[in-house]
Amino acid sequence: MDSEEGEARLSDLFLRLARRTRVTQMQRLGPLGLTPAQARALSVIGHCEKPPRMAELATRLGVVPRAVTPLVDALEEAGCVRRRIDECNRRSTLLELTEEGRTMCLRIRAERTAVVDELFSVLTPAERGTLIALLDKVGGEPR
Repeated sequence: MDSEEGEARLSDLFLRLARRTRVTQMQRLGPLGLTPAQARALSVIGHCEKPPRMAELATRLGVVPRAVTPLVDALEEAGCVRRRIDECNRRSTLLELTEEGRTMCLRIRAERTAVVDELFSVLTPAERGTLIALLDKVGGEPR
């Protein structure tokens, strides 16, 4: 396989895996009443040391600020988050997890673990570690 064929194959495989991951997550998260985007937003909020501002959530999700409004609206309607005014900057809104939100974060983590186990069951633990290292090298998020 020449370099061009290898690059095309890599691209095809990556896109196929991304699609399969999304479909599997939708199937697993659907019964929880969440879309993958809502689940990701809730997980990000849950991993913050202190309640994030809406703009911070947008940055962490890699989207424009206006894109988080419908996500937060849906999470608030589901009883998972609540908005509150930032006392340090009254023009900013902070996002707090509710008890339901904390419970949902645990359920999301369990479902994501099941998705990973399902998709990557053909890999040994060492191969998974190598894959994680390679993906971090190519496109990992800054820590």
